[in-house]
Amino acid sequence: MEFDVTGSIGRRDILGGMAGVGAAAALTPYQLAAAQAAPANPDAILSASASDLAEAIRSKRLSSREVVDAYLQRIAVVNPKLNAVVQITADAARKGADDADAALARGAIKGPLHGVPVTIKDTLETTGVICTGGTLGRAHYVPKADATAVARLRAAGAIMLGKTNVPELAGALETDNLIYGRTNNPYDLKRTPGGSSGGEAAIISAGGSPLGLGTDAGGSIRIPAHYCGLAALKPTAGRVPRTGQFPRPLGPRQSVFHVSLIARRVADLALALPIVAGPDFHDFTVVDMPVHDMRSVDLSKLKLAYFADDGFSSPTPEIAAAVHAAAKAFIDAHVAVDEKRPPDAEKAGTVYYDMTRGDGGVGVRAFLKSVGTNQISPLFEASIVKRASPAMGSITEALAAFNKWDVYRNTMLDFMQGYDALLSPVLPYVAPLHGTSFDDNLQRGVGYAQMHNLTGWPTATVRVGTSPEGMPIGVQVAARPWREDVALALVAHLESVFGGWKMPMV
Repeated sequence: MEFDVTGSIGRRDILGGMAGVGAAAALTPYQLAAAQAAPANPDAILSASASDLAEAIRSKRLSSREVVDAYLQRIAVVNPKLNAVVQITADAARKGADDADAALARGAIKGPLHGVPVTIKDTLETTGVICTGGTLGRAHYVPKADATAVARLRAAGAIMLGKTNVPELAGALETDNLIYGRTNNPYDLKRTPGGSSGGEAAIISAGGSPLGLGTDAGGSIRIPAHYCGLAALKPTAGRVPRTGQFPRPLGPRQSVFHVSLIARRVADLALALPIVAGPDFHDFTVVDMPVHDMRSVDLSKLKLAYFADDGFSSPTPEIAAAVHAAAKAFIDAHVAVDEKRPPDAEKAGTVYYDMTRGDGGVGVRAFLKSVGTNQISPLFEASIVKRASPAMGSITEALAAFNKWDVYRNTMLDFMQGYDALLSPVLPYVAPLHGTSFDDNLQRGVGYAQMHNLTGWPTATVRVGTSPEGMPIGVQVAARPWREDVALALVAHLESVFGGWKMPMV
């Protein structure tokens, strides 16, 4: 494994040999004129953060059309190997880019993502573009409206490049379905990019998109980020509306579902969160709480707990070492750090499983038939058998399971009274081979991620190392409710120390 201690990451040179975006003030007039006239460097565009691309477009150092074309060309190169983008909206994206450039020429800026390309997970509805949720009954379903989070990204100026692949009903930790097939990990095509936001993670990691929108109900944004070496954020439960998510989260389990963000750089998560957050008066669970700025967080005033082993599924030595290295990086930044595991950490997977199995899958099978799905994918069949069976024996047993969830949440909140954040592995292993995610030894490890779906706390993920197999290793940092700024500030520090995302040789 490697811990690439490089110090803070400078901005990428996206103008082919000139100073990075935002450094124009340091250039001579001659250099500035040369930079403005220089052709864009496609490779540097593909490595740039969404934040830097937005700044370059606003300052007219790059056109939106140049940026969109670079990403569409990259998708054309890598997608045949990855099968990550399942609906490519190239014509609409180019038109959107031309419109963005024309608006900018008139002095009009739509928002903080003006002209910046993004991708959207295929469980979030998109006007006029097929949204399948990975199930055959919706293979040709075209929504008439955007999901709230999608609409908000567009209103901020983002341009959709396409929809990305998912497991059926987002119901597995690897990405494969009967409509589009399997998605591969860009670091090793024999391995999964995870699920359920596997398509998003694969294409962003491979340089085909700078920013994406996904979901997380049991690690579905953080696990793919860990497998693919990315930054991701699962916001606080009640922060971002789930309106337009398919299937729409309803009932007593809905608080584990989060519309989430994934990118190559932590700063892009911070940029996009205020855009997608806040009530839409369609999702009653969303609370109008302020979104704090991670740049205002003083790390030296924080107290953090961490653990490398949840007491139920031991991590690989490399993942344990990565967590300890991350804790050391925080100590060096004068964060007060305790190696301390929350009580009942080892019970997270069991609590999650008990409250999700319910009727043993009868309801979800009926739901699939209601949308026209008469053939279930093998992966989702395994999910029903492994994760929803056997059915609870009685209403009393069901109520007991939800009571255990409440006790778990209260126990965790009591623990967090003494800390601002909690560091741990995302999973105790790196991206596994295709078709193995339901193996018993791997299923034992999902409690690390599910812990923070049970609590609803904001949780951010970032890459800090590499396994002996060459696969990324991420860690996750959870913070108190509504304090995404704390989680983001902490993982931003780890990104500055360890380097974060690295382009795979796909």
